[in-house]
Amino acid sequence: MSRRLVLVALLFTALYLSSNADGYPCSSTEGLPLVRNISELTQNSYGRPGLSHMTVAGSLLHGMKEVEVWLQTFASGSHTPIHRHSCEEVFVVLKGSGTLYLASNSHSKYPGNPQEFPIFSNSTFHIPVNDAHQIWNTNKEEDLQFLVIVTRPPVKVFIYDDWHMPHTAAKLKFPYYWDEECYLIPPTKDEL
Repeated sequence: MSRRLVLVALLFTALYLSSNADGYPCSSTEGLPLVRNISELTQNSYGRPGLSHMTVAGSLLHGMKEVEVWLQTFASGSHTPIHRHSCEEVFVVLKGSGTLYLASNSHSKYPGNPQEFPIFSNSTFHIPVNDAHQIWNTNKEEDLQFLVIVTRPPVKVFIYDDWHMPHTAAKLKFPYYWDEECYLIPPTKDEL
């Protein structure tokens, strides 16, 4: 099979699966308790040093339709990549402190020099749709932990090498790290 044909097949499979999240074994809420102990949920770094991510409620993992909720912890000095996505995002900082970097102008050809906003325990902030941003744990003494609520899951993330990279050159990461396992499982049919 030619490389081009394989790429086309993978593209169509990804498009089909992204439009049919209900068909995933990952998206089943069957057997999922209504009340769960968050300390018993799985956490993972997904190969990113300093990150601990937990999907508390997700579209692919739990069948959520409109929102996802994540619990993320960043060790001192760790950070997200510079990125953007076409969803709304709200953060509630549970502990620690750090810095939010937000593109000064996401509507020009590239993000530009970012604005800096201090974030701290009990603060909350939101990221406008498609605004490039990055979060750093700049606290040398304490982890930075927050709840993240995103709309329009599963999230499609565009990653930048730096703040002056053109928007058109940002690299799409989909599925995102914590959704990858669901895209490895073929969808189940819901018909007889």
